[in-house]
Amino acid sequence: MQKIVDAVHKIENGEVDQGLAQLEELENTTNHETKFELAETYYSLGHIDKAKKLVDDLLMLYPDEGELYTFSAELLIDQDQEDEAIEMLLEIKEDDPAYLRSLLLLADLYQMQGLDEVAEQKLLKAIEKAPDEPIVSFGLGDFYLARGDFQKSLPHLKKAYYANVEMEGLNIALRLAEAYSGTGEYEEALKLYQEGLDQQLDIHALFNYGYTAYQIEQYELAIDQFNTLKELDPEFSSVYPYLAKCYEALHRLEEAIKIINEGLSVDQYNEELYVHGGKLSFKMKNREKGEEYLREVIAINPSHFEAVRTLAAFLKHENRFDDLIDLIEYLKDIGEGDPVLTWYEAVARYENDDIDKAKECFEAVKADFADDVDFLEEYGKFLMENGERIESLRLFKQVIALDETRLNVKELIIYLEEDMQ
Repeated sequence: MQKIVDAVHKIENGEVDQGLAQLEELENTTNHETKFELAETYYSLGHIDKAKKLVDDLLMLYPDEGELYTFSAELLIDQDQEDEAIEMLLEIKEDDPAYLRSLLLLADLYQMQGLDEVAEQKLLKAIEKAPDEPIVSFGLGDFYLARGDFQKSLPHLKKAYYANVEMEGLNIALRLAEAYSGTGEYEEALKLYQEGLDQQLDIHALFNYGYTAYQIEQYELAIDQFNTLKELDPEFSSVYPYLAKCYEALHRLEEAIKIINEGLSVDQYNEELYVHGGKLSFKMKNREKGEEYLREVIAINPSHFEAVRTLAAFLKHENRFDDLIDLIEYLKDIGEGDPVLTWYEAVARYENDDIDKAKECFEAVKADFADDVDFLEEYGKFLMENGERIESLRLFKQVIALDETRLNVKELIIYLEEDMQ
């Protein structure tokens, strides 16, 4: 209706009060088609209460009109009245033209409430009723995609995609790309990400595009996507670790560490960035900075498994046994324990001539590392140097049984066997 068009035009051009007043004049119209169009206009403008009142009036006149029920349900959803919306949709009869739409809306509502099995039943019913309807195929495919069931989502999303029908607000190419990526079909996914992003820029799709390229070691392509995303939304903290990893894979370590620091300026509690920064710094021979990164993440989260082990291994490698013991004692004090740390403590205690404590630590974790050649070799040497030659010989033979390339251990076995004859 022209009056509605004129009113909307005024609202869009800043004459909001005049446009709304013009719409309000039409609310008492006796023309039911005009009233329905007015309700749709209010809905599009975000005036949900006004739209709902008009739809309720029409429902009094047309109590069997399914389209009014679905419209009313959509309005109820916007008013956060999901249960009432479900009741409204369940009123629609199966022979009503709006029944298919009601099934899709019900599936969305049940999924929102965590009732995935019920939602799936509604979508399967919709597929049964309209197997060639692209929006239904898309709905079922998108449902499986949201659940991470990529293999199930693929045929339905492909059907919707190849129907070549535009669906307002839906980017089928990007959804299909995500499904392909989830099933490991990365090349297909990359093509569709590019197509979908050409249609509509989406930061989450940019991240997924970059991540897919990263998975198949197309690092330059991944860097392009991640940098575009970073420029669009610098606060998207998940992009920084992967962008740094891409630069590292290309041996561009200075750029990688720069990205680490950029990410930390955005998210100072990002544990992954600290750990990666530590490892990168060690790789760049900057031991002091590497230790600083790791101590930062341990201060944030003392139970960070990888950070604790990496720092402990570094201190052990550097023969900083007092610092290693201090770290382990601190972690013990706050209730953090780890068999690897107990092993390292055994080595540190022995180096500090605390033989009894070292033996206690080795014994405490020997069952945990019964098949670890490094542990067995270190414990064997400790026992040999402290007079327990029979047990050390047994451990050395166990090492060779696991790894016969350890020539130094073979020499120790020969030495012990000759010495014990």
